[in-house]
Formats: sequence, C-alpha cells, structure tokens
Amino acid sequence: MGKSMEIASGERIKIYHLTLEDVMLMSKWGIHKNPLFNDYNFSAMNNDELIEWYRFKTSFKSKKYFSVYNEEDNFIGYLGIKNIRNIMKESTLGVAFDPNYMNQGYGTEAIKAFLKYYFINLNMRILFLKVAKFNKRAKRCYEKCGFVVCNEYLKIYDNQLLDLNNPYYLEEKDSFVIKNKKIYNYIYKMKVDKKIIK
Repeated sequence: MGKSMEIASGERIKIYHLTLEDVMLMSKWGIHKNPLFNDYNFSAMNNDELIEWYRFKTSFKSKKYFSVYNEEDNFIGYLGIKNIRNIMKESTLGVAFDPNYMNQGYGTEAIKAFLKYYFINLNMRILFLKVAKFNKRAKRCYEKCGFVVCNEYLKIYDNQLLDLNNPYYLEEKDSFVIKNKKIYNYIYKMKVDKKIIK
C-alpha cells in the first residue's frame, strides 16, 4: 500500500491522507520526557493498540486524518480534523508530531500548508483547536499560523496520577487547579478563519 495521494505541501513537508501503514510507523517515534505529554508517546503502543487507534480515528465521517512527511520522506506527524460540521463549514484541528522532529519549524510549515487545503479545497470557513495552557510551544506555533485565543476553560486532566512534585508540573503549576482532590488543567480554545488565506 504505502502513502496515499498528496493533498498539500510546503517547502520541506508533504501532507497525505493518513493510512494504517503511517500509523504503524508511530511505534518508531521518540518519547516525550515531560510527563505532561505522556498521552503523545505513541511509541509505547503495541501493534494491536496502534491498529485499534487507527480504526477508532478513521471510523467516523465527522473526522479526517492526515500524515505529514518531511523532505527525507520520514513520517514525522499527523493532523486531524474532527467534529466536522459541513453546513457550518467548521471543524476542530488536532496535531501530533514525533518529538524527534519538534522545534524545527515542521509543525508551523505543515499547519500553514494544511490551512490552504482546508479553506480552499475543502471550502471550510473556520478552524478551531484546543491546546493546554502548559503547552506553550504549541500555542506559539498556532499563533504563528494565525490562530487566536477565543476562550479559556478548565478541563479534568487525563492523568489523575500525575506526580505533583515533578519539576515539569511545578514549572507549569499555574496551568493547573486542584479541586476536590481532582486535577484540572486550563485549555485555550483557538480559532482561525478563511480570511487568513490571501
């Protein structure tokens, strides 16, 4: 099988529809050392878990997923749109990259290329995303791509066993709230609209 048809590209990246073969390559991705990003450690998943993840992500018409390859033809990340509302012409973006390829501008380049496809080819009007307040690097990337914060709210944190003495947590303590022995974290809702495309 291999890669599907290219849907967008930048100077150093190409974007395709996500395939199961792409997802199986996630087992070779690097590991986030920061425990706040444990949910993005795909290399910890076995083949059955990766297959199940792919089936879950691609089994609904209200979701679409895309693979990102770099100039050396390495699978370095994926983009997903979910909660696709065709009448309102809006959806919500999700982004994940192999930690080995972060802080090299690939995320910004991929999102900018994807926005052209999203607004022109898919003829959508608004793209939302949600980012944890502690994920400052991602928020900066999204701002470079034209996203602006439109809301902020508290959400129950996925890892309720988080070590509250961990230096990574302590550094981002203002991004969290502990209420009734439960850990919550602040989320920024961001959006960009079609006007960004000139």
